[in-house]
Amino acid sequence: MDIQHLIDRLEDLVDGGRHIPMGKYTIIDEEAVLSIIDQMRISIPDQIESAVRVVNQRDKLMAQANEEAGRIVAHARSKSEDMLNRDSIVVGARHQAGNIVAHAQREADQMRADADAYVVEVLRELESHLLRTLTVVRNGIAKVMQDREAAQQARASVQRAAQQQATPDTMPIPKREQVEVERNDQS
Repeated sequence: MDIQHLIDRLEDLVDGGRHIPMGKYTIIDEEAVLSIIDQMRISIPDQIESAVRVVNQRDKLMAQANEEAGRIVAHARSKSEDMLNRDSIVVGARHQAGNIVAHAQREADQMRADADAYVVEVLRELESHLLRTLTVVRNGIAKVMQDREAAQQARASVQRAAQQQATPDTMPIPKREQVEVERNDQS
């Protein structure tokens, strides 16, 4: 599964959560968040596997370049040997063989450089993508923990308020006892 799709789902889950009135907190489905995070953990190895495939492709390209260079060198040697057999063009054959070998070496070096540049680019993109994903996951975890703490604080506030309403200090004094208290104060 595409990691970007999972990030979008996680964001939708946070956006779709119930917002607590007069606060910055949102209640979200913890199981859904954890499920998406588990899917992310499964998906990340796929991204790494993709990077390994890129490295393998680079190795194949390098092997092909080396093989091609070997064929060109072998061809150049064969041609140079044929030319050496001809006395009249020996000098020209050596020069041409050297040029062919140098050309083959330049082509092989260029193929290696291109393959390395491609691998570095793909790995950097993967690294950037993984860092963004890690940031989203960490933010999601922090948000879930914040929401959980806010909910606990809200429950504690409600319990304190309920306890304060039930205390005897706030209960009104019956009228008869109030009159007796006033008489005692006057005497």
